[in-house]
Amino acid sequence: MNRVDIADLDCIFLTYDEPLKEEFWVQIKNTIPWAVRVDGVKGSDAAHKAAAEASTTERFVLIDGDNIPDWDFFNQTLEFESEQHEHAVYRWRARNIINGLMYGNGGLSCWTRTFVQSMKTHEASDGSNETCVEFCFDPLYWAMHDCYSTTYPNGSPFQAWRAGFREGVKMCLDRGRRPSVQQFKESVHKRNLDHLTIWHNIGADADFGHWATLGARMGTHQTMLTGWDYRQVQDFSYLQELWENYKDINVDEHSAELGNALSAQLGLPIVQYDRNESEFFKHHYLSAWQNKGIMARE
Repeated sequence: MNRVDIADLDCIFLTYDEPLKEEFWVQIKNTIPWAVRVDGVKGSDAAHKAAAEASTTERFVLIDGDNIPDWDFFNQTLEFESEQHEHAVYRWRARNIINGLMYGNGGLSCWTRTFVQSMKTHEASDGSNETCVEFCFDPLYWAMHDCYSTTYPNGSPFQAWRAGFREGVKMCLDRGRRPSVQQFKESVHKRNLDHLTIWHNIGADADFGHWATLGARMGTHQTMLTGWDYRQVQDFSYLQELWENYKDINVDEHSAELGNALSAQLGLPIVQYDRNESEFFKHHYLSAWQNKGIMARE
């Protein structure tokens, strides 16, 4: 069995327009002095390729620009039991500061340069629905059980809205494809539905959390109840333009209108939690979590 200490791997801090990226970079650099930064590369595929180019080690750790790691992560050891383990990409869970969810979105990841250089995803997709908006359908992209960081996608109203909108779209899809309304009702993945419901309802106690809730409801509404091209969710320039049309609306009123439509037409549970109720939910949702070991898969 081969073993690799995470502290021996290059660490890349990948940033784009995150409002707190400079503050987070100071924390990361002070704690992980060997970390390097890649900033401002447009497109998810291109940005990951730039991160791979910046790494001097074949395997490297990637930290998103709105993520703060649990520092004991860098005291862990990866154990490769097979050739698949050697070549796999690992994505660990992150705690979402808005709604308390813990899944791969925004979490720490560990890539190989070979994998990144050969992939074609997001803006570089070859037309496959699976790779247009996600990395995760490659058989060597492994979702891991443990949680080793916290993600803060709420540094501004726009960032919170965009984070919610993107997840509101992606959690509806079936391996990157839009289902019909009937298919959604009958066969949406249970875990995706659970996550989607929490994005739709929880976050009133967090900074700009009401914008994240609105974004999630908008993303689901546009994906499932209009003819909108959901593949545009991977285009950050498009999302910026879309935001300009909504940034001055009454958030609570528009969110309630969308919630009524999602409940009536998709049968989704919509509840208007206040700050105390949202905080209560997050406390008890997070309290039962236990890590199993860094190599444990979902």
